[in-house]
Amino acid sequence: MKNGNALVGLFQGMFENNILKFNPGCDENANKIDIFDDVRTIQRRLKSQNIPLAIEADETATGPGSFMVLDPDGNVILIDQHV
Repeated sequence: MKNGNALVGLFQGMFENNILKFNPGCDENANKIDIFDDVRTIQRRLKSQNIPLAIEADETATGPGSFMVLDPDGNVILIDQHV
């Protein structure tokens, strides 16, 4: 579903539980954007605030990467950078 710049994907049966996904480096049409916070920068910011991560991105890598954090209800938040 799309409304202006907001894009929401609805999937039934594709994931075991609820998941919210963000793609740094891409706009709502999956086009690469030039200026964005790298996934590792976002990860370091969360870690500096003592937010536990379920899965971490490799901080020594560049380019694509991802990490996961759980919200207070246990839902997965995936930060997934493709560029």
